[in-house]
Amino acid sequence: MNADATTDREQHRVDHHDPHCMQHREWHANHCARHREQHGMQRPLQFRKQHPMQHRQHDCHHDRQHYRMHYRIDHRMQHHDAERTFHPPAWRAALLALAAAGALALGGCGPSASGPASGGTPTAGTAGGPAAKPALTVLATQAQRTRLAITSSANGNIAAWQEASIGTEANGLRLAEVRVNVGDAVKRGQVLATFAPALVRAEAAQIRASVAEAEATLADAAANAARARDLAQSGALSAQVINQYATAERTAKARLEAARAAADVQQLRLAQTQVLAPDDGVISARSATVGAVPPAGQELFRMIRQGRLEWRAEVQAAELSRMKTGLPATVVAADGTAIAGRVRMVAPSVDPQTRNGLVYVDLAPSDQARAGMFARGEFALGSTEVLTLPQSAVLLRDGFNYVLRIQPSSHVAEQKVGVGRRAGERVEITSGVDATTRVVASGGGFLSDGDLVRVVEAAAAPKTPSVAASGA
Repeated sequence: MNADATTDREQHRVDHHDPHCMQHREWHANHCARHREQHGMQRPLQFRKQHPMQHRQHDCHHDRQHYRMHYRIDHRMQHHDAERTFHPPAWRAALLALAAAGALALGGCGPSASGPASGGTPTAGTAGGPAAKPALTVLATQAQRTRLAITSSANGNIAAWQEASIGTEANGLRLAEVRVNVGDAVKRGQVLATFAPALVRAEAAQIRASVAEAEATLADAAANAARARDLAQSGALSAQVINQYATAERTAKARLEAARAAADVQQLRLAQTQVLAPDDGVISARSATVGAVPPAGQELFRMIRQGRLEWRAEVQAAELSRMKTGLPATVVAADGTAIAGRVRMVAPSVDPQTRNGLVYVDLAPSDQARAGMFARGEFALGSTEVLTLPQSAVLLRDGFNYVLRIQPSSHVAEQKVGVGRRAGERVEITSGVDATTRVVASGGGFLSDGDLVRVVEAAAAPKTPSVAASGA
């Protein structure tokens, strides 16, 4: 091989370098002659005598340029010779590559020196190579049977069970005092506000005097009528006069009854100067202002009777048949607090615009619920026993749900599954795996189909008798 390389190098030198060197020598001789003509001969002798140092420096500069030119040419020749020495012709390189490929093929046909043929233990490497390393250590789990509640979700507003409008019955009286405000809890018969009673009391005193006058008039008329009836048999008085006395008695009696009725009216007006609570409850609105003279019938307060609230759930028409009186419900307030409730009534009609029906749910007393608040809730319709897995075991890839099934060889395989309701940290599995399938409990997002893993069995979770699900 070295002899052939030497021969090729000599041939390349004869073909390329020698003609190039001859051409360069001719060019250099001509260049030096021109340089001497331009710089040496053209300079006057007197200049060279007066400036010998400058002339010598010019010649030295020319010599340096000439040396650099020759050094570059020689360096290129040496480099080319080295390339010709260490790089044989292309056909020899092809022959060497073919021989190496044949040697590798013959070496791979023999039996493995360190283990069985392919298809053995998945963790063993190839002949003479290192063993495969697991990609991750994972916990293995299996689907468990759990009882999940069947629920139906709905939205709606929280409203007062019943509202009472409290107004004034007195007319033309000044509001003297307001004793309650919005949010106050009141009892039946409690005084909420008072009107100025002076005018009513004065009128009542006047009516009482009228009653006394009517009573005196009646007594006199009754005495005259009695004497007239005694004299009727003696003939001293005519029948006409006797009738007049009897009529006067009846008239006085009627006037007394009218006076007494007027006195009762004044007593009622005097009682109306106090505004009383009609029932137990909570004041939800107030329009009463001290000093105002409201007309009769104007609303002064609004009250939530007995402080009871209800949730008016809007339920789809298809779900109304499943709603029954007494059905338990759970309402979630705006701050996330869960409030227990129970269905009181289902509306007999459906809104023609929304096609939803109202379900009235009585709510338990709670400080978090407020009338007018929007809330969502669920109705508990029953429970079923289903297979569940931890939510961390279910992966969402390309819009589908998968689990990583652990094979006997400790490799994982993607398995598409169907999911349903969710309850806490567990999710219902409707298809894809059964109770005997071992899957990766967590960390599946770092694995791919076919990865080798080290399996650690997870502790069995205790069975819960019933878990509320988050979906219908």
